[in-house]
Amino acid sequence: MLDAVGLSLFAVTGASKALGFGLGVVQAIILGAITAVGGGTLRDVLIRQIPTVLRSELYAIPALIGAAVTAVTSRTGVYGIPAAIAAAALCFVVRLVGVRFGLNAPGSPGARGDPGSSDGP
Repeated sequence: MLDAVGLSLFAVTGASKALGFGLGVVQAIILGAITAVGGGTLRDVLIRQIPTVLRSELYAIPALIGAAVTAVTSRTGVYGIPAAIAAAALCFVVRLVGVRFGLNAPGSPGARGDPGSSDGP
């Protein structure tokens, strides 16, 4: 649960800071997602676990959604505390729904378990 809170806050903060420094919407979304995912990855490395983003879970997608909502609301002029809270809440909810229902991000073609892969007989 705290992981989802951190992911949400870092996605919104990273995108907000990028926009504050004059970057474009796409750059702000990417920077917000990298900030959010990077924080969780650093935490996992420090505690000697496989980073969450490398496992089959929804992790980067909620960060991208939160950063995108932040960037779009900022560029449309409706950004403020309520918009930041809404963006963080959306990221949080998507992450928790993914954890609760075991949703995974799509894998690459040919990944293990893919019926079309050539990993064996």
